[in-house]
Amino acid sequence: MYISLLTVNTGESTGRLWLSNRYRVHQRLCMAFPSAERKEKDPAFLCRYQPSDFLNAHATDYQHNHVHGLRTSEQAFLFRMDPRPGGNAVIVVQSSVKPDWDYAFHNAGFLLAGHRTFEDDLSFNADEKLRFWLEANPTRKVGTLSKTERLGHVSAAGRDKNGKRVAVPIGSLGKWLDDKAKESGFRIRQPLSITPGYVYFAKPQTEGHRLRSVRFEGTLEVTDTAAFREAIIRGIGPAKGFGFGLLSVASLRGVNYAYTV
Repeated sequence: MYISLLTVNTGESTGRLWLSNRYRVHQRLCMAFPSAERKEKDPAFLCRYQPSDFLNAHATDYQHNHVHGLRTSEQAFLFRMDPRPGGNAVIVVQSSVKPDWDYAFHNAGFLLAGHRTFEDDLSFNADEKLRFWLEANPTRKVGTLSKTERLGHVSAAGRDKNGKRVAVPIGSLGKWLDDKAKESGFRIRQPLSITPGYVYFAKPQTEGHRLRSVRFEGTLEVTDTAAFREAIIRGIGPAKGFGFGLLSVASLRGVNYAYTV
């Protein structure tokens, strides 16, 4: 996996405006994964962004590409926006293939003050203790139809087959994280902070929306190395396209240059 750190130029009003809309942030990050055909026909990135131009080499539909695909060790990416002292910000991006940030920001270099990318093998030991950072969108589904209801044997008026996602109450955020940890190969040892809030996004020609955002920081212990590695690759919780789900970890013995918040 590749880890990238993008330092955003928040001294420019355009940089701050860009960060204020998660949809625009995700769209620009997608541009770092162009297909070979895209780079060949438009090396200077002068043509308009089209998601179909950013499929991976083996993609046949939207579910198998770096833009909207399922997160695996072969495709797609996760990101998180980390605030820094003084109003600055760093975007952490974890991707299955090496991104081309010069291409992505060719016509918007003013947004970044710098970037760097390095490889991480995501290898861990059982019982290893680590610091962690996670921004998540804790939700639960309500009103989901049962199998019997889907087959029409029971009235399901007013209910959606897939249910509706609602925010987890603030008092239940710790339990939500504990439950996610159990299925993801780790246990929480010491949550240092749980900070709830909201983030904003707006697509073109649509009204803006906000999503519940919760930043977790603490220490964890690895209980299942395979499940833990898979959780880091695929992310935790929903809304990954809006900067949620990336679990970053660092050694307790020292500062990890990749994930310092």
